[in-house]
Amino acid sequence: MTGMPARIAIVLLAGLLPVLAIAQPVRIGSKQFTESVILGEIARLAARDAGVQAVHERELGGTRILWKALQQGDIDAYPEYTGTLTHELLQDVPADADIATLRARLEPLGIGITDPLGFDNTYAIGMRQDEAARLDIRRISDLRAHPSLRLGFSNEFMDRGDGWPGLRRAYALPQTKVSGLDHVLSYRAVASGAVDAIDLYSTDAEIPYYHLRTLPDDRHYFPRYQAVFLYRLALERDEPAFVAALRRLAGRIDEQAMRTMNAAVKLDGRRDSAVAADFLGTRVEAGRRGLWQRLRQRSVEHIELVASSLGLALALAIPLGIVAARRRRLGTLVIAATGVLQTVPSLAMFVFMIPLLGIGTWPAVAALFLYSLLPIVRNTHAGLVGIAPELMESAAALGLPRRVRLRRIELPLAMRSILAGIKTAAVINVGTATLAALIGAGGYGQPILTGIRLDSIPLILEGAIPAAVLALLVQGLFELVERWLTPRGLRLQARQ
Repeated sequence: MTGMPARIAIVLLAGLLPVLAIAQPVRIGSKQFTESVILGEIARLAARDAGVQAVHERELGGTRILWKALQQGDIDAYPEYTGTLTHELLQDVPADADIATLRARLEPLGIGITDPLGFDNTYAIGMRQDEAARLDIRRISDLRAHPSLRLGFSNEFMDRGDGWPGLRRAYALPQTKVSGLDHVLSYRAVASGAVDAIDLYSTDAEIPYYHLRTLPDDRHYFPRYQAVFLYRLALERDEPAFVAALRRLAGRIDEQAMRTMNAAVKLDGRRDSAVAADFLGTRVEAGRRGLWQRLRQRSVEHIELVASSLGLALALAIPLGIVAARRRRLGTLVIAATGVLQTVPSLAMFVFMIPLLGIGTWPAVAALFLYSLLPIVRNTHAGLVGIAPELMESAAALGLPRRVRLRRIELPLAMRSILAGIKTAAVINVGTATLAALIGAGGYGQPILTGIRLDSIPLILEGAIPAAVLALLVQGLFELVERWLTPRGLRLQARQ
């Protein structure tokens, strides 16, 4: 009879698991440019109209981040382009592979692909019309005659298999002044004359707005970039209505329609959800939340990232600092190891976490946790080894056990140094956490990213100013805590 409750529980759980699985919303991702965000919204609204609960994880980063997230199941679908598949992601397929070939190649990976949406958003090279006319540059081949031209390409284009390295070889381009830029900022750069030529997406609304000339690809280097949706094949079983909704989008979006939608969001300042709803002929949700509502949500997300990572760091860094102070050789290794972590660029650290933890809050917390270790370990070590030897000898002479000496004497005397390390880690994390939005963790970085994408200074400030204010508040809070925890005698001594 003792096994009966367990068997009943297993039966109930087995019955509930399908329900729980269905209750999870479909997660749609998008890259960090306007067109991808609009397509993500179109997919979300199409799913909603089909009776499927879906959420749109916006602006998750570049191609590789979305591709890995799809493979790991962190997202269920995202918009992609056939040229990116053939030249960047699936390098063992022909450059002119059709949808059937791509579908057969993706199936073993557990990924499905829709038919093309109806437009081709290829790469192109662009210049200001007046500058191109002055130099008589009419096509990409003409760039060879002007080796001093300054080129500004998007960071992803700089290293892609179908990007600058291959373009330079195909056209034998001699230019050496080549800079990596955010795609959105490159338009400002070419308009201001900071660079002479940039890479374009053929459906970008900024091309006519900035009076740019698109240089013909006379050697046909760039492949076709037909827009499609990639999705997890498991959805054909778990959410067939969603897959059907994606497939119904095939052939419905021509190049002019996409360019018009891009312009409505990027140039006219309309909400991407409203533009997507207009295209589908469906209702749009309630308007954007007010500033204070958005600020409250982003503040909660940001503080949770900082507090979680700092709490985990405290649990490990202070014991490591104690060990480092008591065992000098081991201490050197501990401080060196945490120092190496600090040298890893913050953006790279966030990206490194994706294969391990996916996207969202936890990889961001893990990255911030690693960045928090060094200041706390180093200051804990410095505070303990800086205690006067006479005090330690007196404590030992009293016969106090090592644990008691640590708790009653050493840690209180080292408290100011430890708190300084914690304060440094917390302030650094407040700023670094803005990058967490790149992997879907939200926080103050989200309006900053959106502001960069939409060239909106108010949106950038909506994230930058609260982040700066929070950093100042955190610093002030720890100074108060330091004053409260430091014995009065030590405070008086510090003043003298």
